[in-house]
Amino acid sequence: MTVQDWFEKRKEAQIQRRALEARVEIEANPDLWTKCVHCDAQLLKKDIEENNRVCPVCDYHFRVNARTRINQLFDEGSFEELFTEIKPTDPLDFVDTESYKDRLAAAQAKNNMDDAVVTGIATIEGHKVATAVMDFDFMGGSMGSVVGEKVTRIMEKAIELKLPVLAITSSGGARMQESALSLMQMAKTSCACARLDEAGLLYINLITDPTFGGVTASFGTLGDIIIAEQGARVGFAGRRVIEQTIRQKLPADFQTAEYLMKYGQVDVVSSRKDLRDTLANILSMHE
Repeated sequence: MTVQDWFEKRKEAQIQRRALEARVEIEANPDLWTKCVHCDAQLLKKDIEENNRVCPVCDYHFRVNARTRINQLFDEGSFEELFTEIKPTDPLDFVDTESYKDRLAAAQAKNNMDDAVVTGIATIEGHKVATAVMDFDFMGGSMGSVVGEKVTRIMEKAIELKLPVLAITSSGGARMQESALSLMQMAKTSCACARLDEAGLLYINLITDPTFGGVTASFGTLGDIIIAEQGARVGFAGRRVIEQTIRQKLPADFQTAEYLMKYGQVDVVSSRKDLRDTLANILSMHE
C-alpha cells in the first residue's frame, strides 16, 4: 500500500465515522433534524429557520405559513390585521368522508386561523401597503367564500385609503366543500382587481409555492407586476392531469417560476432572501 492509498483509506474511514456519528445523533434527537425534500440532506431545523426556511445546501425554498411570511416581509410590528370578524360557515351542510364543519374546526385548531387568508395593512421599509396573505396549511389554501370576501374587502379598503395592494398567494384552488359559492369568488375578486385598476392603484402579485386552480385563474395573476418566489409551482390544472389529457410528457421544469419567467408569464423571479428588497424597490418607484 502506497502512502497516498493509506491517506485515501484513512480519509474514507473518517467520512464513514462522521456519517455514523451524525446518524446516531439524528436518531437520538429526531425533533432537532429534518430532511430536505429536494436534496435529501439532513438538516438542523434551527439552521433552516435561521435561513428563512431555505435549504442551506441546495437552496430549496420550503413552504412557509402566513404568519411566518408576514414576519419575513413586513416591518416589525407594522402589520395591522383587518376583517377578523369574517368567519366561515357551512351553507351547504356538505359531507364527504367527514363533514365540512369538522374539517373547518380541525384546520382552525391546527393553524390558529379562521380561514386560509390573513388580510391587513402593513409597511415594507416604510412603504404602506394593503395585503392579503394566503396559507396553504389551512385546507390547502383553498378559496372559499371567506377568502374571496376578505380579498375583496382589502382591495376596497386600499381604494378608500389610496394604497397599493400586495396579494401573496399559496393555494390548491377553489374549495370544493362550498361548490358554486367557491367558484363565485373568482368573479368577485376579479371585479375587485378591475376596480383597483380603474382607481389607478398598484397591484402586486407575489406567487409562492404552490398556486393553482381558481386562485391562479382570478386575483392571483391579475397584478400589474407579478413576482414569483424562486422554485414556486404555478398553474391551473396539475402536471399529472395535463399529461394524462394531452398524452405527452411535459418538461421537467414545467409550471415552475423559472419556466413561467422564460415564457413571459411572470415579471420577476426572486429568492426569498431578496423578496423584501424587491418589493420595497417596486413600492418606492410607484409612490
